[in-house]
Amino acid sequence: MIVVGLGAMGSATAYHLSKRGANVLGLEAFTPAHDKGSSHGESRIIRQAYFEDPAYVPLVLRAYELWDELEEESDENLLSITGGISIGPLKGTLVAGCLRSAMTHGLGHELLDSNQMRRRFPQFALADDEVGFYEEKAGYLKPEECIRQHLRVASKLGADLRFEEPMLSWTAAPDGDGVSVTTDKHTYHAKSLVLSVGSWFAELVPGVSMPVVVSRRVLFWLRPLYESSSFDRGVFPVFLWEPEGSPLFYGLPRISEDGSPKVGIHSGDETCTPSTIDRRIHPRDESAIRSAIGSRIPALNGEISHTATCMYTMTPDEHFIIDTHPNYPQVSLAAGFSGHGFKFSSVVGEILCDLAMTGKTSNDIGIFSGSRFRKQR
Repeated sequence: MIVVGLGAMGSATAYHLSKRGANVLGLEAFTPAHDKGSSHGESRIIRQAYFEDPAYVPLVLRAYELWDELEEESDENLLSITGGISIGPLKGTLVAGCLRSAMTHGLGHELLDSNQMRRRFPQFALADDEVGFYEEKAGYLKPEECIRQHLRVASKLGADLRFEEPMLSWTAAPDGDGVSVTTDKHTYHAKSLVLSVGSWFAELVPGVSMPVVVSRRVLFWLRPLYESSSFDRGVFPVFLWEPEGSPLFYGLPRISEDGSPKVGIHSGDETCTPSTIDRRIHPRDESAIRSAIGSRIPALNGEISHTATCMYTMTPDEHFIIDTHPNYPQVSLAAGFSGHGFKFSSVVGEILCDLAMTGKTSNDIGIFSGSRFRKQR
């Protein structure tokens, strides 16, 4: 098996393949747990009441189980439960979607009106017509460490992981029998191929009618103006906020004593490519985040501790692509995870392992089929 791209999904795939005894070659263009793509930034939200679609919930519940297993294997703290709040109008996309998933799958939750939110979570200043959907089991993952531990176990079990060796091209036999992958160092041959290449998907998997758009995002770590301890983990929950008429934004607590809370804007249309992304932070970036939090989380509107840029890789409907190649069944594809995918990487790795080894999976991934785009044409 060849796995190309050893970021969030690829590292998990190499891990699962190795645990099942497969002969694995992993190829990565950059160093382990790099900051050139989408899976960095110290923390990533994990939540159960998935507003995007109830179909995600069984997968995220399995992801929790697999993160627990990786924690036990690695003896590292990878997942922290803080509780999570989704804020917005009761009938807005965010809160209504959370309620739909919670009711469909029997997930524990509380619905708090603006007065209850002010008493329980005074860090947030809700409008009178906004509510908070609270789920106790939400929290965050440490993405860089999750990737490192998937890679560590895979390597320990015999996976041959090669870094700073980008794929230049690949070919596959039309009868489903074998693949070849060429890098600047060698041409490798194997029975099957998993392509999990993030923002490089359109460049490295052309002509499959599975559209993705890459866009730039900025992450901010802000020093609170006052009551800094109210943003500590255990006190401050992870959150999503959908203000009426404004972009959805999100945030996480500070995860270390010398750290700062993190915030970012989920929506955006500043398209780019991996080679053209602007890594500089501009006044418009800071203005956007100040506008989002200024009146809503006033104590957090302090000076910038540090920043980072990343890339979102999104499909038109913002659902993932997890499928085999339409012309080559021995090639498995994974793309379109940015914005809300990292939490699923443990289970996506398991699914891609299934597809690579058997061509099918017991997990319901119908919503992620690449054929949905061809049907729309």
